Amino acid sequence: MEDAARTNVPRGRFDFKYVPETDQSFENALAKADDGERLTVADGIELLTTGTDREGIDLARKERVLEAADRRRAEVVGDAVTFTANLNNNVTTACNTGCLFCNFKDTAQNFEAESEEGHAGFTKTPAESRETVEAAREMGIYEVTSVSGLHPALALDDEHLEILESSDRGDLNYKSPDAYETDPGTYVEQIEAMNVGGLHLHSMTPEEAYHARRGTDWSYEEVYGRLADAGLDSVPGTAAEILVDEVRSVICPGKIGSDEWVEAMEAAAAVGLDTTATIMYGHVENEAHRVMHLKRVRDLQDRTDNITEFVPLSFVHANTPLADRGMIDAGASTHEDELMIAVSRLFLDNVENVQSSWVKYGDEQGLKMLSCGANDFMGTILSEEITKRAGGEFGEFRSFSEYVEMITAIGRTPVERSTDYRQTREIDPENPPFGPELGPAADGTPLVADAASDAPETVADD
Repeated sequence: MEDAARTNVPRGRFDFKYVPETDQSFENALAKADDGERLTVADGIELLTTGTDREGIDLARKERVLEAADRRRAEVVGDAVTFTANLNNNVTTACNTGCLFCNFKDTAQNFEAESEEGHAGFTKTPAESRETVEAAREMGIYEVTSVSGLHPALALDDEHLEILESSDRGDLNYKSPDAYETDPGTYVEQIEAMNVGGLHLHSMTPEEAYHARRGTDWSYEEVYGRLADAGLDSVPGTAAEILVDEVRSVICPGKIGSDEWVEAMEAAAAVGLDTTATIMYGHVENEAHRVMHLKRVRDLQDRTDNITEFVPLSFVHANTPLADRGMIDAGASTHEDELMIAVSRLFLDNVENVQSSWVKYGDEQGLKMLSCGANDFMGTILSEEITKRAGGEFGEFRSFSEYVEMITAIGRTPVERSTDYRQTREIDPENPPFGPELGPAADGTPLVADAASDAPETVADD
């Protein structure tokens, strides 16, 4: 057994109401998991801690949890390891929300035309977004993912812009586009710009949807309905972090609460948009919070049945305010990462796909997660800024040949997929070269020449 689980060290500095203590036993919880019974929060805590009857993570017990999750994965989705050809086109890093876990943002006032402060951020116009996406489409991608900072000038559309311009409220985090060096346009204009030739557009988190309705009485359904009309296809369930408000009050007090996150996701489902769901763990929270988060996601899926995948995101701490202020001294351990994937698979009995993030875990550990309950290995991600700015050490893009080599090396089947998993293509490892075929302009040509090459400047320009 390893020394005391590090989760109790930095997180013990906070006087949280919810703590990882139960009257359940590890053996009973594991037996329920093996039998396919729906787990309770107490069951999940026992599995995630490898038993609350002892300190630290028991490595023998951990392996039993991982084995149960891997068996469940095989039962639910088989041996396929899926991935997609996608591009990240983040529109802006300008943001004033002040989340302590984030180093992606740049203070929005530094983007103002009269500011003399330098910054390393960017804002793209709708025309620049279209140019980036068009170039990536011709390379064969299927999906565009866009998650951005909450730029004060961003409004939903022209009607929203007029409302914000005429408002005398000082609490709307709004400033006219004229005040900035670069006008980001409206959300609708950006969505329309990225809605290029049959690509799947995955954008507008609940937090962005909140920003897109501030100062109005519009419902989230109204907001997502207008975005769907502009070309939005699905909604990323990020901005979830931990869906327990006592944790959110520490790490992101300026963000929407957990109830409003759920409300936005239900609204997206109501207008016909698929969604994903995430958890960002390994900061100030404890195992009880993690399992409570899983329960909220499972309950949401019971009501909507439109969550296509669940994505555990291990917190990258190095360059974040939480670390700078001494509130944490590390992220999650490898044992915690493996248990998070495994318990997600066992607890979320109504979500078919669990993703392993090579951006967060790296290649070797990312592959290990595919034997801990995960079945999806993300996408090519021709540009990635968020993790890199937080101190992430792993790559910004992935070739199909790398995917095929890694997945076949662990005895699994490489499968190209669409964003919603409704289209799949099994790849024959004996028939190179390897490239996407599901994208609207894909013809099997490799996206990148090889693993050592640089992503094309026209694509990874942010």
